[in-house]
Amino acid sequence: MTCHTSQLGRLSRRQLLQVGAVPALGLSLPGLFAARAGDLRSAGAVGSEDPRRAQEKSCIFIFQYGGLSQIDSWDVKPNGPSETRGPYRPIETAVPGFQVGELMPRLASLADRYAVIRSMSHGVPVHDVANRMLLAGQSQPAMDAPAFGSIVTKLQPSNASVPSHVWLQKFGGGAMPPEPTYVTGGWLGMAHAPLVIGMNHADNPGEAGFRVKAFDTADGVTSDRLAARRQLLEQFDPLATNLSADSLSRFRARAFDLLTGSAARQAFDVDREPDSVRDRYGRNPLGQNLLMARRLVEAGVRLVNVVAWCGLAPGEKFNSVETWDMHGNGGIDIFGNGWNGLGWALPVCDNAVSALLEDLQQRGLLDNTLVVLVGEFGRTPRISRGASAIGRDHWPNCYSAMLAGAGIRGGAVYGASDAQAAYVKDRPVSPEDFAATLFQTLGIAPETGISPDGFSVRASTGRPVAELL
Repeated sequence: MTCHTSQLGRLSRRQLLQVGAVPALGLSLPGLFAARAGDLRSAGAVGSEDPRRAQEKSCIFIFQYGGLSQIDSWDVKPNGPSETRGPYRPIETAVPGFQVGELMPRLASLADRYAVIRSMSHGVPVHDVANRMLLAGQSQPAMDAPAFGSIVTKLQPSNASVPSHVWLQKFGGGAMPPEPTYVTGGWLGMAHAPLVIGMNHADNPGEAGFRVKAFDTADGVTSDRLAARRQLLEQFDPLATNLSADSLSRFRARAFDLLTGSAARQAFDVDREPDSVRDRYGRNPLGQNLLMARRLVEAGVRLVNVVAWCGLAPGEKFNSVETWDMHGNGGIDIFGNGWNGLGWALPVCDNAVSALLEDLQQRGLLDNTLVVLVGEFGRTPRISRGASAIGRDHWPNCYSAMLAGAGIRGGAVYGASDAQAAYVKDRPVSPEDFAATLFQTLGIAPETGISPDGFSVRASTGRPVAELL
């Protein structure tokens, strides 16, 4: 059966990777690679080793899903009134004059390697909408607006035999945005969707026996059968009318490498890491997903999204992956040591993210890897009482983000909040400006066209924060 390229937009990346679909699709992975190749073709880099590759940048985008409290982490206000300041004191960092909350000692010691924005701001205190805004880098995104990762991988696809875009740990719970927002490529199409790993809370590399199943073949499909199909496809393929035979052959070779080769499989296999490294990241979902993210960018993946679910404290049963939505849910105080409390989550995050930064630095990857740590909004300065415990509610007016690597100015603190970390006092950063800063850091001009006509829709309409670059 033949397959036209328009059919690719209706198929998930996981479906394309399942070899059982090959007979019906005529092996459509070459079409997927071809769909991404327009910009590379115009640059003369299709199917060749691009000398710029060593300078190409990757991104690990960590979502503190639910919204981290800025006043207990990056923007501590020890002199505020008792109803706002919380129990945590500020500690000094490696950068004179820059303080963070006491539950982040490891990140404090690395402050010269990252920048913090204390003036993130928008006006929507609703999880699913705010998450769509963060993903799209827009204050009013359309329902089918492509996410940041999809835009990056359209403009800078990977040349390695690995997926360009991977999502680790699926959103879950009532706070998640609609799935098409992030598991498809939006109106860019499925060719720019991420490969999603971690379809539920138990599907993560912190669990014993975890295994990535995305590259499993269907029953009865052997490497010999795949080779036979490849030989047949070399003789005829409907895509040949749109691509040169030489280019098509290279696309097809990449598809078979992905399906049958070892590079992608090994990149996802955190069991190949020494126990000491796994222990340093932390044997929890966030720590092990960040370790996998490092392995993926090292293998050539361009964009890795990681949902910062910190897992469960000892003795707990699963409730939600919404670690940072700390209203006082389920009887857990925001300042408590349960899965939904800062006493548990911030030390786990501090340990895992600091391990990532150190590991990237030691491996020579930090200069070309942008690390982003941010939630969809912050939390209210005023401490509230939930149904059974104290917490902080949604607060988009002023919150914080951390950026590191890829040329970000280490030790920088941009913007400022008022005395209670409630409103921006100086230099607000909108969703558009934040996205533009990320694009600029990755070497993508924000004004780059992403629409079919090449100019009517830009990657971002924001202005990069030049002081951070």
